[in-house]
Amino acid sequence: MNFSSARQYFYQEIQQSDEQIDLAKAALYIAQEEYPKLDPEEYLNVLDTMAWELQERLPDSRYPLRIVQSINQYLYQDLKFSGNKIDYYDPRNSFFNDVIDCRLGIPITLALVYLEVARRIDFPMVGVGMPGHFLIRPDIPDIEIFVDAFNGGEIIFAQDCEERLSQLYQQPVTLQPEFLAVVSNRQFLARMLTNLKFIYLKQQELEKTLAAVERILLLFPGLTLELRDRGLIYYQLGYYPQAVDDLQNYLAKVPDAEDASVIRRLLTELGKDG
Repeated sequence: MNFSSARQYFYQEIQQSDEQIDLAKAALYIAQEEYPKLDPEEYLNVLDTMAWELQERLPDSRYPLRIVQSINQYLYQDLKFSGNKIDYYDPRNSFFNDVIDCRLGIPITLALVYLEVARRIDFPMVGVGMPGHFLIRPDIPDIEIFVDAFNGGEIIFAQDCEERLSQLYQQPVTLQPEFLAVVSNRQFLARMLTNLKFIYLKQQELEKTLAAVERILLLFPGLTLELRDRGLIYYQLGYYPQAVDDLQNYLAKVPDAEDASVIRRLLTELGKDG
């Protein structure tokens, strides 16, 4: 694989067992493809400094709600982190260095700031992959609260999540357990990259879309839809041999896919049988 140095660092990081993956480092390696001169250590040091400053502000009583309130005060009142509601689909909201520098982000990148600072003060928190709006929660038994990092660290409950999903989809939604499932580190990174994928696809920046899909496939090589999408992007970019390989592999894995006839026509056009 002919990877850039940033891609190599990302690949090396995700070769570890899931719990050993350093999310902050991996997120900075994602950003490093956009900003080749980025120094990840500089931003890791910023997170260390933030945690040290927060430690000085923590209450003597380490009740979870008090800790969350202290983190919220520090991140949102003192440092002025906030959700970018004006330009939500700006790709900079998905680059961890930009989020730290500008103190603006989307739910998942602000959640990462929160998780990394919490981890450094030994307050265990985990990511929650709610559809359409990423959340976090304390990883503590019998504490059934969620924190919305995009909305100033607002503390919400399961019923609130159901209401938000209903608002998001503009129809009643019944909360399913999987909607509030904890995400693995690989799933976290894939969700970040999926955001970038769709932003760049909408902007028709196909090389950058391809880079996002390639990294999703490094995380999860078996994702057939990403394999198909990579093949289609290769086709649009004129990388026809690579397109043929991916699209043929896609059909081999899911020969009865809904779009199989479309993919076969495309392969015929490329002079290959589907």
